[in-house]
Amino acid sequence: MKLLYAEDERPLSEAVVDILTYHKYIVDAVYDGEDAYDYALTGGYDGIILDIMMPRRDGIDVVSALRKNGCKTPILLLTAKTQIEDRIRGLDMGADDYLPKPFDMGELLARIRSMLRRREVFHPDLLSFGDLTLNIQSGSLSCGDMEFILPKQEYRLMEQLMANHKIFLSSEDLLVKAWGYNAKADINSVWLYISYLRKRLAAMNSGVEIVSKRNIGYRLEIPI
Repeated sequence: MKLLYAEDERPLSEAVVDILTYHKYIVDAVYDGEDAYDYALTGGYDGIILDIMMPRRDGIDVVSALRKNGCKTPILLLTAKTQIEDRIRGLDMGADDYLPKPFDMGELLARIRSMLRRREVFHPDLLSFGDLTLNIQSGSLSCGDMEFILPKQEYRLMEQLMANHKIFLSSEDLLVKAWGYNAKADINSVWLYISYLRKRLAAMNSGVEIVSKRNIGYRLEIPI
């Protein structure tokens, strides 16, 4: 299961991410509401955990905007605010559940499990584009009769390219989405792994190409 966790207190974020990762969740961590909104729309998450008090955009505004844009991913709100009015407002804006801080990690895990059981949207285990199929569970990329288990970083990069094949993703976007905010990688890593994936597609005789547009970014295309 893939989760988005938005929390501006970095020590708390790191601690929660460590525990969620230990419990076999894939977690993307962001630290402000604007990034939470952008990631939620493009990341293909099974669940979203939002702190309400965040810089740039508060969690309730993020929930409202996501629901207006058709996002049905389950959302759990976390906040230091415990007044009943805040709970009602968050739920009325479209949140699925509400947990006040400070919270017990056991309760957070239980609420996440409950939230994911109730999710209404089916997220497929396969992403497809052209003659390529990426298996989310196994991390394998297949084309015709050929199939490769992608190394972790190639997989995360290809996942972003396939999930967002209608738009160009800049090197900076790919660095954050595929490596994460706290990664020690830089733009050179994106270029290097794009090269690896291009060689991989060529070896599979795929009709799909990773095209680049100067000063804009990368996306998958099927040449005419």
